[in-house]
This record gives sequence, structure tokens and C-alpha cells, in this order.
Amino acid sequence: MEYNGEYYLLHIMQQSYSSLISVSNKLQITGNQYCEKLTSRQYMAMLAVLHLPEDETTIVNIAKKLGTTKQNIAQIIKSLEKKDFIYVKTSEKDKRAVNVCLTDSGIDIMVKSGASISVDFMADIFKGFNKEEIETLWKLLKKLYRFDGVEMDGFEENVTIPDIDEKEVRSALERFSNRRNAKILDT
Repeated sequence: MEYNGEYYLLHIMQQSYSSLISVSNKLQITGNQYCEKLTSRQYMAMLAVLHLPEDETTIVNIAKKLGTTKQNIAQIIKSLEKKDFIYVKTSEKDKRAVNVCLTDSGIDIMVKSGASISVDFMADIFKGFNKEEIETLWKLLKKLYRFDGVEMDGFEENVTIPDIDEKEVRSALERFSNRRNAKILDT
């Protein structure tokens, strides 16, 4: 066995892990600044609801989609209920479970937040990345997620949010492109 090589591999694995935790925390804190009425975690929980079939929006399924615990999601759901962005109802599939549903004000805040988070935040945090680097990063993160044999249940599905104007979408994409290209020129 070549101990120096193994020692180096262990070292860069530890550095990668530490960096991943630090990056995750930094992204969460920074993301909170892009939406005044939702935290990053609240936004992601609501996004998970939109990415699940309506009759499968249980706390367990939301937690699975976000790679966290049901206790963590239950706490987030309670805070979103207090803000009147979501409500829970008994699941028709399993009377022991509840389904999480967005209220009209929840949909409204997702549309407003989505514009700033999906456009501005993404443009800002990925400003130094080209398309291939972003694709590689995504592929590597999915590979890392399945270290235990469990595949990531991500957000690949397209979600239709009611009342979104095609003009608004085009305007947001134009803003994204302008913001991203301006940031790239600055780096």
C-alpha cells in the first residue's frame, strides 16, 4: 500500500467534505437575503411541494426530496402555516398522514420569490461557472448524494405554477442573462 497517496486522498476528501458543509451554510445564509418573506429552507420546502404530485405532498415525501428529516420539515411547515403560505389536510391515501398544500398567498410568494431566487440568486452564485462546469457540478453532487445507494429525488420535473405570464418569464430570463453576463465580465 502506498501510504502517502492514501493519506493525500483522505486529506482531500476531508477538505471536500468541510468545503461542502461551508458552502451549503454560506448558500443558505446568502439565499435568505434574496427573499424577504421566506428563508431559503422555507422556499425549498414549498418548492418541494410543487414538485410532488398533489396527493403525495406528505411531510415524509417533502423531507425525502430535500434530503432532510421529517422533524426538520415539520418545523418548517409549522412556520409556513403561521405565515398563511401553506395549509395541511388529511391525506386521502393514508389517514395517518397529512398533505401539505400551498395557499393562494403561498403561490403568490413563490412566484415573487422565484423571480428573485431563481433569477438573481442563481445568476449571482454561478457567475464564474460556464455551462459545462455547472453540468459537471450537478453530476458530481448527485454522485456524492448516492454514497449510501440512495438516489437523489431531485427537482428535475417541470412545475406549472398557475397565473404566470409568458411575458414575465421572458423578462425574467432576459434579466437572468443580463445579470449573469454582467457578472461574468466583472470576474
